[in-house]
Amino acid sequence: MTATRRATTLIGLAIAVVLPAIGPTRFLPPVAGVDPLYVREWFWWALLAVVLLYVLLVERRSLASIGLKRPGWRTVAFGALASGVAAGGMVAVFTFVFPALHLHANAEQMQKIVQTPFWYRFFLVTRAAVMEETLFRGYGIERLGELLGNRWVAGAATCVMFTFAHLSGWGWAQLLIAGWGGIVLTLLYLWRRDLVCNMIGHWITDAVGVLLPH
Repeated sequence: MTATRRATTLIGLAIAVVLPAIGPTRFLPPVAGVDPLYVREWFWWALLAVVLLYVLLVERRSLASIGLKRPGWRTVAFGALASGVAAGGMVAVFTFVFPALHLHANAEQMQKIVQTPFWYRFFLVTRAAVMEETLFRGYGIERLGELLGNRWVAGAATCVMFTFAHLSGWGWAQLLIAGWGGIVLTLLYLWRRDLVCNMIGHWITDAVGVLLPH
């Protein structure tokens, strides 16, 4: 890897992985007449657009370099399978791990979300699946793997960053849930290198908790 490519990749990783992990939406200024929830969503969509344009215009590489390729039936099948594994593990965490560690889920934050209109929750789930998988899995694993020469180490590092990205909005207990989901989705990407497959798995997992009636 040339020095220029290395510098470009480091900048891209700072934007795509490090920035989301520190919870930048906490520092967004209020916009008059606009709900802060909507401001945060627009920020994430804008960040996603920046990363995609960075790949195309700055790195001058195709989106296939971050795992975006034509989906097939395996894309849907393995995405759905991964969501089942992720959801099953999360149920186990809620049922056994939380009581054993005397932890409680952030019910207040979840209540705020489920009280929002269905259309907003739909776009929230879609944004999380598309943005988080593109930044942490597609871009993060591929580019960090190139730098380190080891995609498995890159997967572990980005999984940790993905997990801690959920701290600011949900609290420490949620790290167990996000961590398990991150492990499943990281392994899925390392195996398939199919970004759309990851998006499907992530979307279904979140949709079960956010879109279904409570």
